[in-house]
Amino acid sequence: MTEPTQPPKRVFSPAHVEAKVAEQQTSSPQTEDPAYRLAFQDKDFLLREDLRPVRFQLELLKPELLLDEAKIASTFVMYGSARIPEPSKADSLIAMAATPEQKLIAERLKAKSKYYDEARKLARMTSRVPRDEDGQRHFVVCSGGGPSIMEAANRGACDEGQESIGLNIVLPHEQLPNPYVTPSLSFQFHYFALRKMHFLLRARAVAVFPGGFGTFDEAFELLTLIQTGKVKPIPIIFFGAEFWNRVVNFEALVEEGTVSPRDLDLIKMVETADEAWEYVCAYYEGTDQGPGKAKG
Repeated sequence: MTEPTQPPKRVFSPAHVEAKVAEQQTSSPQTEDPAYRLAFQDKDFLLREDLRPVRFQLELLKPELLLDEAKIASTFVMYGSARIPEPSKADSLIAMAATPEQKLIAERLKAKSKYYDEARKLARMTSRVPRDEDGQRHFVVCSGGGPSIMEAANRGACDEGQESIGLNIVLPHEQLPNPYVTPSLSFQFHYFALRKMHFLLRARAVAVFPGGFGTFDEAFELLTLIQTGKVKPIPIIFFGAEFWNRVVNFEALVEEGTVSPRDLDLIKMVETADEAWEYVCAYYEGTDQGPGKAKG
């Protein structure tokens, strides 16, 4: 008795084949009407107000699938200002200042430009973590994909010849991905909420550099998620104690009773990439998921 041949993997035509057939259909009043378009090819339909839940799902699903296919198991997320200049360009900001107030701000931004170099250095360090035995990558650099500190993070990974992720967002003023983001890992979001979720789904360490409202939003949401037990603790590293203690009175929150003293233990203040990387390695020492194991 002969054995049956292996059955086909599928019996329905793939969606991309059906879509191509639909595009080649004979024109008629019926086929030209928007109602006749395949739902997944109908842009106007997908952008309807009542399709928002579907768009949420698509925006969650697309990066998730592509990151899985790229074998990215965990990330090292870096938040920070889009305004802090690269050190070599800091003096030009001061030169362009038209008023004493603008000059003072430019000088303060120049003073923080050292964190561009630290972000770049930290990204180089984390990008050296080798793949695991299954070919999965860990502590892959992930930034918001924009300029300044975000650029420094992606640039550091690029220095090491490694891929990095950029999670950009559509804004009224155009913000293109910085040139160091890996093109196949450069994602654009409409919904801030979905973007922030993707920052944290794979995050196993987060570095927070001086920044503004966006950096505060991202960093304090993570602190809230860990404080409330929604997310397991991970290393959260704040660069620049002088900056952070000036703009946020953490101790006053404890004194006012709105957070507990142990909540402040969620934050590690550092000044350099070396300090940050040492802290992350020590945090995961003795576990099977940290860079310490990968180094050994």
